[in-house]
Formats: sequence, C-alpha cells, structure tokens
Amino acid sequence: MVDALPEIELEDHGSKGRYVLRGPGGAEAEMTFTKVGEHKIIIDHTEVPDAFRGQGAGLRLVTRAVEDARASQKKIIPLCPFAAAQFRRHAEWADVLAT
Repeated sequence: MVDALPEIELEDHGSKGRYVLRGPGGAEAEMTFTKVGEHKIIIDHTEVPDAFRGQGAGLRLVTRAVEDARASQKKIIPLCPFAAAQFRRHAEWADVLAT
C-alpha cells in the first residue's frame, strides 16, 4: 500500500507566501509566490526534493495555487520555469493566467 501524499499547506506572509508539502524526515516540497496588488500573484519558485520525486508533488502545488486563484478571483503570473511549463500543458488553467 502506498502512503498518500500529505496535504498542501498555505503559508501567507503578507506580500509573500508559499505552498508546502511536508514529508518524512523533514523534507519539504515548496512553491513560493509574491502578491502583486490585490488581484495577481507571481509564482516565482518551485522546489521538489528527491523524497518527493516522481509523485507529482510539483504539479499538485501548482494545481492548488490555480484552485485558490479561481476561488479568490486572482490571476497568476508563472515566472518559475516549472510553473510556466505546467500552464503551457494545462489549457484549462487559461482563466487564471495573467496576460
């Protein structure tokens, strides 16, 4: 039986924040963001340690940001190369992509 990945936690620090998955042994997969005004966020960094490789952790982090952006009617600027690549692969996220 495969253990389920932990829940994604949102840490909001005012103008910046991060989504984080905490794993065994203190491993953390994270995606950081910066708020731009009231209606946009910039995804600026995604890091997935070896403990999470091959489990879709990075995609889960970006997906959660997309879901949260929809819920709060915000747009996302994916400056992080990983996040930008995910937006190119997921045309259904166009509604939250800042143009």
